Amino acid sequence: MLANLPNHFSTIEQLAFSQGTTTRLLMACAMGSVVGLEREWRHKASGLRTNILICMGAALFTMMSVVIAGDNSPNRGQIASNIVQGIGFLGAGLILHTRNRVLGLTSAATVWVVAAVGMACGAGLYVEAAIATVIVFLALRFIGLLEARSQWKLYPMLYEVRGTDEKTMFADILTVLDRAHIRLNIVERDTVGVAQRVTFTITANLARHKQLLAELVESDATDKVVAYRDEEED
Repeated sequence: MLANLPNHFSTIEQLAFSQGTTTRLLMACAMGSVVGLEREWRHKASGLRTNILICMGAALFTMMSVVIAGDNSPNRGQIASNIVQGIGFLGAGLILHTRNRVLGLTSAATVWVVAAVGMACGAGLYVEAAIATVIVFLALRFIGLLEARSQWKLYPMLYEVRGTDEKTMFADILTVLDRAHIRLNIVERDTVGVAQRVTFTITANLARHKQLLAELVESDATDKVVAYRDEEED
């Protein structure tokens, strides 16, 4: 059966090829794990294993594209060129579109760039792959903090307001949001014993979130107000 295949490699050729392959695959795993650890720390769907497998798979496809095509073929990058399309489909599955926002764009972009890092490792461009990995890690780790502190970045937060008088509590919430020209978007509403609890989401910058939280806390109709970051946010 092997004789009918378009390419047949002897044992010596396979051993010679594996010597360079092992280094490139391990390098791809290392680069993917750096990005994967950051995603895992943020509890994202594309975590450590996903990024390692994507980076290593892209590196292996890049190497096999040259080997399978052969030295005399003009299409030595044909298999590698399809990596971009395949990663595009994978990234599309990470994007979630809801009624008022789009989630997963950062995770999808991360998967796409990790595949590019894997291709660089597969081509033996270790320095370029390491530089790209550092840039990606810094962008994921610190750019978000810089955006939040600059107070021009809008991000959603979940507000949970508790009180015993439902009508008065809702009236005060609407009064605070009306002054800020923000529409009340209720996520959950329930009763816990004698307490009424309502959860809603607000998208604003850091200064606006602090202002809204302070005004809700000062209201006489609210017993307790809690605000926390949305876990689904990239």
